Amino acid sequence: MTSKETEPTAFDQIGGEARVRHMVDRFYDLMDLEPRYAHLRTLHGPDLTSSRDRLFWFLCGWLGGPQHYTDRFGHPRLRMRHMHVPIGVQARNEWLSCMQEAMTEVGIAPQMQSRLAESFFQTADWMRNQEETTRMGSFKSGD
Repeated sequence: MTSKETEPTAFDQIGGEARVRHMVDRFYDLMDLEPRYAHLRTLHGPDLTSSRDRLFWFLCGWLGGPQHYTDRFGHPRLRMRHMHVPIGVQARNEWLSCMQEAMTEVGIAPQMQSRLAESFFQTADWMRNQEETTRMGSFKSGD
């Protein structure tokens, strides 16, 4: 047995299915209630039940736990499955902010939050399918 096989997964470190479900439910509650996530909310249908379940199933496997999503639907093919949704910088940023808030509120350890936030950003940015022109004035070096 290698040391990697004995290390707890992110799924285990977070607290398993109960904690992942709590985080996902809080994420969708925030998206549904908070005006700062209004754009993100418009990208979803009126009933969030299916979205809640699919994100929960996906995150369980993605974090190293049970493969609920792939057992039901096969390979996630995230980008393909979201192509019908216009995902730009604003949607990406709102998704990331909402997930960060959910992780904090359900008590995910700060070190784990940082680790997940980096991975979430990479995935969310890769999911973008809308080109947006942004003014870079405040981001110029020397400002």
